[in-house]
Amino acid sequence: MSIVARISRHFRQRRMRRFAELMGVDEETRILDVGGSPDTWRLLPFTPRVTLLNIPMSIEHRDRDFHWVAGDGCALPFASASFDIVFSNSVIEHVGDAARQRAFAQETMRVGRRYFVQTPNAGFPVEQHLFMPFLHWLPNVLQRKIVERFTVWERVARPRPDQREFYLRHYLDDVRLLRGRGLRALFPGAQLRKERVLGIAKSLIAIGR
Repeated sequence: MSIVARISRHFRQRRMRRFAELMGVDEETRILDVGGSPDTWRLLPFTPRVTLLNIPMSIEHRDRDFHWVAGDGCALPFASASFDIVFSNSVIEHVGDAARQRAFAQETMRVGRRYFVQTPNAGFPVEQHLFMPFLHWLPNVLQRKIVERFTVWERVARPRPDQREFYLRHYLDDVRLLRGRGLRALFPGAQLRKERVLGIAKSLIAIGR
């Protein structure tokens, strides 16, 4: 396991422990994980009743220990208040423009009695998808010139050429990072928590309870 993977796992494991404690999660808690994977839930010492919703491409090789549903996080195929908790980890920044982010937030609040939505902080100096310092603070035209030549992500992940092209295009065209004010606006009344590294907020979490 690479050093980047170890660091990522450390933060995810700590986040999941806090999530379970804050939200009072146990084996009977009904959770919708929008855009997630089984690996996230294996970080807990027990497994709640989790439904994983993802795009069809992501569930072709699905884990049979979990219930899977193909769908769009901006138009969830469930009745209101269908789940005890809607959980989302680093997804809302991937769904597209401001209108789609609003739809994602509204669907999260509609379908879950409670929610826990995490996203990387746009104010953190390292861009957390490509592991590039200050990249996300530059104009898009400069970002394109830089990522076409080099990213730390590809040196770590070693993607195939088609995977590299897809991921970089998605990052440049679709990823829209949020700051605290933007996340609060999407989830009115939510408690906003910050995960810090060296005193700087690395990630933001909107919690509705």
